[in-house]
Amino acid sequence: MASISISRNAIFDGLQLRSMFDKLIASSVLLAMPAMCLLSAPCAADIWGYVDENGTAHLSDHQVNSRYLLFRKEAPRPLAEVFAPPPIVMEKPPAPPLTAARVIPVSPAVRAQFASMIAKVAREHKLEPSLLHAIVTVESGFDPQAKSPAGAIGLMQLMPDTAARFGVKDIWDPLENLQGGARYLRYLMKLFKDDMDLVLAAYNAGEGAVMQAGNKIPNYAETRAYVPSVLTQYEHHKGPGAAGATGGASAAGTTPVPNNRDKPVMIR
Repeated sequence: MASISISRNAIFDGLQLRSMFDKLIASSVLLAMPAMCLLSAPCAADIWGYVDENGTAHLSDHQVNSRYLLFRKEAPRPLAEVFAPPPIVMEKPPAPPLTAARVIPVSPAVRAQFASMIAKVAREHKLEPSLLHAIVTVESGFDPQAKSPAGAIGLMQLMPDTAARFGVKDIWDPLENLQGGARYLRYLMKLFKDDMDLVLAAYNAGEGAVMQAGNKIPNYAETRAYVPSVLTQYEHHKGPGAAGATGGASAAGTTPVPNNRDKPVMIR
């Protein structure tokens, strides 16, 4: 056990007193070294003390007698924890690379059922039909009754809150679902200045996640696979011979504006 006495004439600031307390705790631990083999036994660094009639402060790590009062109480901790080395701070692993994507096969007959509807929505919202086809392909595989485990619904896999936010009254209706998804895309394109990587990342993970990531694709495996997947479908459906399946850019009344990666962009 260890104790310290402080004269009434001594003047200490807060840091000095804290240092003295720490030394007291350290001396107590050193005196207990012979028992440290019992690492399962708990230990605590309590501070007991009193001021005598001469104004001298007496401090100890235990109650020496009835005059000692408890000034600070610490919960017992195993010695193994007390003497454990500081935790190793691991650097955040780098984001995984964007996953290579393949063209997702969808029956031409199934795609044709919604081709005119997609062309209509694309024309109304000045989007490329091939972009909507690409998103519907990846999101639902053209199944208007699709529902994800997370609760996303329909062709464009809208979450109910997002659907309500963009004016969708019947989320199961294919046309309304497409309309809500198109409005959301237009909003994201304006928000992220037509950067299609960020637009698609936000469509998948939410715009908040993209902004929290510093306007970069979030470090989510699903999102980093989703973005190249949609872009692969887009390139496939806007290629030669794709006009019949997608309605074509001219059918939608839009003209694609290429950027340095020839991504789909919003036509203003």
